[in-house]
Amino acid sequence: MEVTDRIASLEQRVQMQEDEIQLLKSALADVVRRLNLSEEQQAMGTRRGPTKGNTHTWTFHDLFLLPLRFPSVSLFPLSVSNPNPLPARLPSTVRRANSNEHVGTLTRKDSGDSKGNRTRAGSTGSNCSEEGYVKMYLKGRPITMYMPKDLVDSYCLEARTDLPSNKLKLDWVYGYRGRDCRSNLYLLPTGETVYFIASVVVLYNVDEQLQRHYTGHTDDIKCLAVHPDKITIATGQVAGTSSDGKQLAPHVRVWDSVSLNTLHVLGAGFFDRALVCLAFSKSNGGNTLCVVDDSNDHVLSVWDWQREDRLAEVKCSNESVFAADFHPTDSNIIVTCGKSHLYFWSLEKGMLVKKQGLFEKQEKPKFVLCVTFAENGDAITGDSSGNILVWGKGTNRISQVIQGAHEGSIFALCMLRSGTLVSGGKDRRLISWDGAYQQIQTVEVPELFGPIRTVAEGRGESVLIGTTKNFVLQGSLDGEFTPITQGHTDELWGLAVHPWKPQFLTCGYDRQVSLWDSSSHQPIWTKNMEDAAQSAGFHPSGAVVAIGTQTGRWLVLDTDTKDLVTVHTDGNEQLSVMRYGTDGNFLAIGSHDNYIYIYAVAENGRKYSRVGKCSGHSSFITHLDWSVDSQYLVSNSGDYEILYCNQSTMICVETTRDIPWATCTCTLAFQVFGLWPDGSDGTDINAVCRSNDKSLLVTGDDFGKVHLFSYPCSQFRAPSHVYGGHSSHVTNVNFLYDDSFLVSTGGKDMSVMQWRIV
Repeated sequence: MEVTDRIASLEQRVQMQEDEIQLLKSALADVVRRLNLSEEQQAMGTRRGPTKGNTHTWTFHDLFLLPLRFPSVSLFPLSVSNPNPLPARLPSTVRRANSNEHVGTLTRKDSGDSKGNRTRAGSTGSNCSEEGYVKMYLKGRPITMYMPKDLVDSYCLEARTDLPSNKLKLDWVYGYRGRDCRSNLYLLPTGETVYFIASVVVLYNVDEQLQRHYTGHTDDIKCLAVHPDKITIATGQVAGTSSDGKQLAPHVRVWDSVSLNTLHVLGAGFFDRALVCLAFSKSNGGNTLCVVDDSNDHVLSVWDWQREDRLAEVKCSNESVFAADFHPTDSNIIVTCGKSHLYFWSLEKGMLVKKQGLFEKQEKPKFVLCVTFAENGDAITGDSSGNILVWGKGTNRISQVIQGAHEGSIFALCMLRSGTLVSGGKDRRLISWDGAYQQIQTVEVPELFGPIRTVAEGRGESVLIGTTKNFVLQGSLDGEFTPITQGHTDELWGLAVHPWKPQFLTCGYDRQVSLWDSSSHQPIWTKNMEDAAQSAGFHPSGAVVAIGTQTGRWLVLDTDTKDLVTVHTDGNEQLSVMRYGTDGNFLAIGSHDNYIYIYAVAENGRKYSRVGKCSGHSSFITHLDWSVDSQYLVSNSGDYEILYCNQSTMICVETTRDIPWATCTCTLAFQVFGLWPDGSDGTDINAVCRSNDKSLLVTGDDFGKVHLFSYPCSQFRAPSHVYGGHSSHVTNVNFLYDDSFLVSTGGKDMSVMQWRIV
């Protein structure tokens, strides 16, 4: 422990030193900028003679006001100041690379430090002169944000802003969690299919194309069980973290699927890490619930859930547990299975007594992956060797073996009401077996959908399938399967909305690009790429969409046909932003290599030629916006700088105070600084978007929350409506073209959520 603590301490010191080095670099760049500014002022004074108004000479005291130590995270300060007049243009250098391309150097206007923390300091007043600005401090470093001139006389820092009159209502959730969860797909008597993704349980009526949502959880849901009454549902979640950094305990929520009301919350403070298995008893009216958590000992506990009383607990296994279920005719018998084990548990006088499954002559599989029960009470298991084993009722011995039932692991077993057993596995085959375990028929699910993760009985003779590629399929044992839900399978960052249709596009690290119809909630098309995708942006015509990848490559797709229009490469790092100018004649690409690449666009988005690149940021580009006339760019970077660029000259400009911006996606600007919460880290806000009617502002943060503010959001600690649902960092947010809906993407939860503006 002592060695571990010392290593952790050294790592912390190294990180602090790296932060200080980064800060010194930024401070030094600021010194150079200010010295250049001073020289230019002197040169102007020499040429023009004395000027009216105040003059200021920069001293080293001025230049090193930026603190070099990192104070603890607390409330960040704001100050309103009256700076001395600045020249209309900051100094810059321009080097002509070739006859068609400029390379400009942006000069710092405002700067901050990476991973910045806000520190407490007093406001210096709220009256502004002609050159009024607001300062926000990140890690003790000032970020200066100039307000429009028409606000200088009337602006008051302490004024309170109102909550927006609009609210958000979760309308649709795209995606399903099948990649790493089992037994999480069921059909309810209401005709709704129930499953989960992120921290939302979805109740989806396929026939009526309606979704309802249970949103009581605060973090990733990992397991689900349906009570024998087919109305009551139990779901279990992982340990989470609140927005103020407090730990949220893993727990089970028991709720009513009709009213969506929470009935009981079990085990907060008892479970460790996460919950991985849930099952209601069958034979005693479903009065008991068994739960397995994800602690080192994978504790198995049995609960009287209506009384919220724990009846028994035991260390189940120090290996992974994949399934747990009650015997259908004996509520005192539970079967668990997982890595290298199959256990039969008996509940006797408040104690759980274990009997190990004996494989005897049968080779013991590495994983026992699923369990179900025959009508006569036999237990049936599927394993990683592709075998189905039948265990005689009341015994821990094998009574029958179906050798090589599948090629590879069997992930799912489902006993239909008709007595037919259905198995599904890694080989994508769905096989049905009669009462004597003779094969009836085999169906192979197309490779596009991936291996079968779970199987559930559908309406009539249909079955539901959840796959490891996060599809939910509906079909019959002798027919084709159609997807009713699909989603991404890896971290999700790219989001773009169509400029005049109810459509949006998502792309992620799974190399998948999908264009969605927000009305039908179905994909219009999906395309697989060679590289992981990071960002996207529609051409104003809507005819094409640009996709930025993690490798520096970017491509343009035809939105009608998904055909490839063109491919280009800029650098070899991820492209965080793809943004067309409002007239469609230019494309700006923000890269992790600190550059903004500018392309001239012709032929309605089908022809591109690079005209230059803007340099000056000392960290990677995070956000950028075009001006309404497509002449200027404003950009933010990983170390919280705000820089401005004239796209025609690639030169940094200062006269940006009153320039109207076509979009508002930068997290640092006068119009949005009120969105930053108390004590937050500078990386906590991932995405910002202003509504098209300029009345609302929405943010996606690192705590799975979507915040809705009034716009402009330029008052200290502006109030917001807060919405949960995502269980991971919200990576992107965007209003549809007519402001009818908002779309948000979750990073590692891989979900896309559509919110109605009400």
